Amino acid sequence: MSSINRQPCLSPDALCAEPFVERAADGFALGGFAWRHGDSASVRPVVIINAATSVRCRHYSRFADYLFANGMDVLTYDYRGIGESRPATLRGLKASWTDWGALDFEAMLQRAAREYPGQPIDVVAHSFGGCAVGLAASGPLIRRVVTVGAQFAYWRDYAPATRWKMFGKWHLVMPLLTGLYGYFPGKRLGWLEDTPAGVVRDWSTPTARYEKRPSGRKLLALPFARVKAQILAVSLTDDPFGTVAAIERLLAYFSASSRTHLRLAPEDIDETEVGHFAFFRSQYQEKLWPIALNWLEKGELLAGTPGKIGIAAAHGG
Repeated sequence: MSSINRQPCLSPDALCAEPFVERAADGFALGGFAWRHGDSASVRPVVIINAATSVRCRHYSRFADYLFANGMDVLTYDYRGIGESRPATLRGLKASWTDWGALDFEAMLQRAAREYPGQPIDVVAHSFGGCAVGLAASGPLIRRVVTVGAQFAYWRDYAPATRWKMFGKWHLVMPLLTGLYGYFPGKRLGWLEDTPAGVVRDWSTPTARYEKRPSGRKLLALPFARVKAQILAVSLTDDPFGTVAAIERLLAYFSASSRTHLRLAPEDIDETEVGHFAFFRSQYQEKLWPIALNWLEKGELLAGTPGKIGIAAAHGG
């Protein structure tokens, strides 16, 4: 792979990176983008960005530009069935949450170790992407992790004010439409990208334990406890998915990792709302992105970081 050394993008449609294709262990071709500096340095981390469920990796391009401009190499990619990794049809595609972690994210960890030998491997993970961190066999390679709103959609963890509306949308309507179409036609509804049926089954199953999800039941053991990274879990008080219960439920699986839960309210950064998706928008480059950057660089929170430290810090490590 050739190297690049470019300035951050000025347009969300202009990718300052090179595309790549990486094959998972089962041969599935995964598409992604690499931001890579021209010189090699063993102290420079390579950061893998794990997307939320059915969110294209291009959503994180500005954030990847930011990390690249601050001296890091970056990999973004799409899970099978999404964006750069979408086949001609989703009908009949065998893809699940566990596949996204155990096969697709695992392939990215192996690529990082192969293409960036000796460099620390860090991860930034959004929503389900935080769960994917714990599903890959090569998880012990990871040095540091920043998650944002990371959980695996247990309906009782949804914010009380919107819980039943969300249950109807994601646990009734979504699986019903998936049964009719053979996949979830989220794009035409303006909800998500179109989504493979197996992923929908995992999401919509109403259980508090990941190992009881359809694809989780196929695992002989969960690899979460093999991850020994320094984890910063960022959650927003106005994120109906990322409640304290939801964030802590996932963090508990990472029993061998040091875990810090930073709970932020929009007013902590003089905003009225942030929610589940806005963290990675460039409008928060000055207010939120330095929190993630400093953790990746130093494994600690900056003095004066807004928000409150949650209970995960007391139980982690």
